[in-house]
Amino acid sequence: MNVMQTRMIEEQLIARGVTNREVIRAFFHVPRHLFVREQDQFYAYDDCPLPIGFQQTISQPYIVALMIEGLKLKPTDRVLEIGTGSGYQTAILAALAKEVFTIERIPQLLEHAKEVLAYTGVKNAIFKLGNGYDGWKDHAPYDAIIVSAATNELPTNLLEELKVGGNMVVPSGGMFTQKLLLIHKGEDDYTQKVLCDCRFVPMIHD
Repeated sequence: MNVMQTRMIEEQLIARGVTNREVIRAFFHVPRHLFVREQDQFYAYDDCPLPIGFQQTISQPYIVALMIEGLKLKPTDRVLEIGTGSGYQTAILAALAKEVFTIERIPQLLEHAKEVLAYTGVKNAIFKLGNGYDGWKDHAPYDAIIVSAATNELPTNLLEELKVGGNMVVPSGGMFTQKLLLIHKGEDDYTQKVLCDCRFVPMIHD
């Protein structure tokens, strides 16, 4: 852990209201600079998203923390992640949950994430190359689902893979106007709460 990482956690997470101690501990545990491109490592702990290639980004630290805190994870939970990307969010999830099932549609990003996650000692992530829009039925149901791409309408197929009592965080909206939604699955219906405005790459439905 370095000074910039500590400052990131104190100024971008704790000062903005992230209070879950286990989430904060996980951010201390995972070095973000290992998950960005070499030319961007100087900016790894800044309050901004960064490009990771293939028109994809690693989200700003606060957004990652806000999304994960909303899931209310327990150490016994199984999580589905849609969009492995750089693997940074995967590593945070892996520090909090029993298993992380993560899907990425871009082969190069998935392979690089696998390498970095192995290097950092993550052993409880299970990977799939493919489109996450339909989820991963083989391992459903999940205690929590986190989606790192925006959709115009709630992904009902993912909601079906979520356990009753579970939480899903998903960006919803168009290209320029999006809301980060926290969805809780009840016995008979869903409740949703807006966490903040956001901007994510669109989810691909192919």
